[in-house]
Amino acid sequence: MRYQIRSGLFAGALALGALLAVAPTPAATDASAPRCVVPADLTRLDLPLTRTARHLAAHRFVMIVALGSSSTAGAGASSAEATYPSRLMAELARRLPTQSIIVLNRGISGERAVDMLARFDDSVAAERPDLVLWQLGTNAVLRGYEHSKSDALIHEGIRRIKAIGADVVLIDPQFAPKVIARSEIADMIELISSAAKQENVDVFHRFALMRHWHDVDGIPFEVFLSPDGLHMNDWGYNCFAKALADAVAGAATRIERAAQTPRPSRKNRADVAARTAGDRARLKIRAKSKDSGTEK
Repeated sequence: MRYQIRSGLFAGALALGALLAVAPTPAATDASAPRCVVPADLTRLDLPLTRTARHLAAHRFVMIVALGSSSTAGAGASSAEATYPSRLMAELARRLPTQSIIVLNRGISGERAVDMLARFDDSVAAERPDLVLWQLGTNAVLRGYEHSKSDALIHEGIRRIKAIGADVVLIDPQFAPKVIARSEIADMIELISSAAKQENVDVFHRFALMRHWHDVDGIPFEVFLSPDGLHMNDWGYNCFAKALADAVAGAATRIERAAQTPRPSRKNRADVAARTAGDRARLKIRAKSKDSGTEK
């Protein structure tokens, strides 16, 4: 019975993904909206997504669960199809057209990490995901931040996701006026990155991406945020999903690309080592020259 339900879910979700991949979003049809430019250095995940990669290599279904709060549920989006999980499924279908990938939206507005972990078994583990995207941190910053408690919950969540065999990508808070007004946000961003490093999992740096839109690309907040100054709008969710799709597709195909890349010969490896050593020596000389005031 559960197999039939799952098979029906796959078929329905894949059909929806195909429709979303060709259906333009309101943001995409707005001629006045800025182009969504995704900087490669902000979207590359540090670690490969090994389980997801194995499923893609074998052309097996890939189940992704998006766990989170209102940013995942889609507060500020014009429809369910404009939420980031829906847009992500469409973008992955574009990048990996021969693969069967579904993204389930398991976001509930207002939740903190402790609430998400309370429903983890039913909302996440029961779906037997290959990849879990865990968006977290914002509500903790906005509603009584406690460093040690947040740290413990993040580590617990990562370990529970690992325990079901899924790949993990943490998604940090959004860059928005109501968030950056809180002094605790810097600590939360660092806390998430630190926990990910300690647990050897990936982080998608949403905060840095959205700050790039505003500070580097010069895009006003009102273009990518809802009027509440907190949640993304259709343009924001769509561009975020494009960036995340690049990150996931890159990390999930990195192992396959590496396997297909010829191993450098011993001579080439020696040449690279020699050039690296030479670069280091030049940097040391430059540093000494700068310290002695002789650099020109």
